[in-house]
Amino acid sequence: MTTYQSDIKTIFSNEEMVFNILSDLNNLQKIKQLPALGDKVKNLQFDTDSFTIEVDMIGNIGFRVIMREPFKTIKFQSERAPVTMTVLIQLEQVKEKETHLYLILETELPPMIKMMVDKKLKEGINLVADGISQALNAALL
Repeated sequence: MTTYQSDIKTIFSNEEMVFNILSDLNNLQKIKQLPALGDKVKNLQFDTDSFTIEVDMIGNIGFRVIMREPFKTIKFQSERAPVTMTVLIQLEQVKEKETHLYLILETELPPMIKMMVDKKLKEGINLVADGISQALNAALL
């Protein structure tokens, strides 16, 4: 199992508010317009419990929420992907109006594929964490 973890991002709200927003993925529509994502994220689509994203050389990959642990974790499982992937959004309140957010991607990659995509997955997990934190901070201010 290969694990990729994003840098820790700070959301200026309590974990309950952040969790409630993230629990309905429709609330992340703003992420599509963020300049930080540039042309790296294509065809990002959301509904309440799932999202799809277009990945170069792979195509569209979907993720569906499979678990919500109130105020702490939202877990996703890949759909229509060449390998099984699990993504976790982890939340930890550190102050009254400050919550840390980070993403974890877990996947089983064949060694040859891992060599080809390792750097992109490391960059991608941070890019998505940046987008989520920017969208949440903009929505909560």
